Amino acid sequence: MPIAPPIQPGILETIPAHAAYLTFQLRLGANPREVLGQLAEQTDGLTTVVGLGASLVHELGAQVPGLKSFQGIKGAQVKLPATPADLLIWLRGDARGDILARGQTLAALLAPAFELESTTEAFNHDGGKDLTGYEDGTENPTGADALSAAFAPAGAAAPEGSSFLAIQRWHHQLRHFAAMPRTQQDHTFGRERISNEEMDDAPESAHVKRTAQEDFEPEAFVLRRSMPWSEGNEGGLVFTAFGHSFDAFEALLRRMSGAEDGLKDALFTFTEPQTGAYLWCPPMHQGRLDLRAINL
Repeated sequence: MPIAPPIQPGILETIPAHAAYLTFQLRLGANPREVLGQLAEQTDGLTTVVGLGASLVHELGAQVPGLKSFQGIKGAQVKLPATPADLLIWLRGDARGDILARGQTLAALLAPAFELESTTEAFNHDGGKDLTGYEDGTENPTGADALSAAFAPAGAAAPEGSSFLAIQRWHHQLRHFAAMPRTQQDHTFGRERISNEEMDDAPESAHVKRTAQEDFEPEAFVLRRSMPWSEGNEGGLVFTAFGHSFDAFEALLRRMSGAEDGLKDALFTFTEPQTGAYLWCPPMHQGRLDLRAINL
């Protein structure tokens, strides 16, 4: 029987009913070591998934091979904001109240060294669909392919079981999208909404054509665990892509943004990212977050 890799298992699990994304910045002059040790004890990797930013790792005098800060894409024809975070916590669960309570507890634990910068509540919509009604993550790898795409293997430069997270909060102009003719909506995604079947006659700008992961060299597979968000009448998608490096995500975004050939993904006709950050999700060890790679 193969030994299970030391991953944060929530990354591999399907999308939960509810979630919250909490981002933190290190307080000026604060020493984060003690509270990070306490956070490691509180992190099960399943209901609480943790990612660390490059600036925090640097502040600790450490280095994780492959970790860097998101700085957009050179030559992009669209806005790709870079909003680095020192720490991100993805809370997962079945009840909003439980997630709220856990978030408050962790924010209080971290408060001596970290300031809570933002909280985005998210949810599972109609069995995994985007707020537009289109299925999200159709081509996600599964099984051994998911492990290979999302986590650093044994012998890699990064610790085994590490995952590199690219995260963007996209804001949809939902009224604008709803006003589009149905054919234009389908051509934007490149899929028929009800059947989820790819459309042969979709334009080259269609999202599925711009991001066909097997069409890249090398293939650009990531493990997507995106979730819709809403505040009042506004909403969108918290795009999350886990990889064994940032290479696949950057290849996808380069093509989507028009940096590769000048053709922008049709998604940009109704939505755009408000944020963009890279995080390192450490592996687990003996039931807690494994921070030995950064000397904790």
